Amino acid sequence: MAQSASQRLRSARRMGPPNVAERFKSAYGLVLLLVLSTFIAQSLVPFKDWGAVLITALAAVSATVALASSHLRHPVVTWSWRFAALGIVLSVIGAIAGGRAFFAAAALIQASLLMVGAFAVLRAVLTEREVGFRTILGAVSVYISLGLLFTFVYVAVERIAGDPIFGAGVHVETGDYVFFSMTTLTTTGYGNLVPAYQPGKMFSVTEMLMGQVFLVTLIARLVSMWEPGRWLRQAGGLAEEPGEGDGA
Repeated sequence: MAQSASQRLRSARRMGPPNVAERFKSAYGLVLLLVLSTFIAQSLVPFKDWGAVLITALAAVSATVALASSHLRHPVVTWSWRFAALGIVLSVIGAIAGGRAFFAAAALIQASLLMVGAFAVLRAVLTEREVGFRTILGAVSVYISLGLLFTFVYVAVERIAGDPIFGAGVHVETGDYVFFSMTTLTTTGYGNLVPAYQPGKMFSVTEMLMGQVFLVTLIARLVSMWEPGRWLRQAGGLAEEPGEGDGA
């Protein structure tokens, strides 16, 4: 009996925490809520001092929950938490020491996590057998995550280069990068903010292409496959079966 108990204990240790990732599987509504919270924080709070810590923490939670919701293996989620913690620590050091390099590194880490999380959710969404409202929420969260990750890229480029990507002398805040990223992703193109040099131009073109491919092909495909009235028809069919049996 003691041996079997020890075996169960070793087995539980190998499995890790009691299904923490299982609780977040397919929680695309929660992912979208966290992504929108990150979007609001980036739009209103400058990416400097403790505001950068807040934005980094929100983005880290958004990316890691997205990975946990995508049916990935537990080690992948564990490593994502570790990289997310590293990004938060770097932003805290930047807030205390005032170093631009720390903020740039934190922004690049969060951009990488958002990219991995977005594509993990996208893979899970595309492999769903049936497209429902929850699946649409996952696809929307991926689309917004693309805009957020490019925002982090633009912020990192600014911190590394020392000047905004829109040219020297142009004063912009983090909210302006969010605005530019979202308008570029949707190819709206107001023209009030234009990259003045590389690699800003290269990243903006990449974002345009990704936004068009995602919106025109993937979102359109999911919406065309979505049948919100299917459960009503199924319920109606189940209700009719007893009547048909009685008539027979």
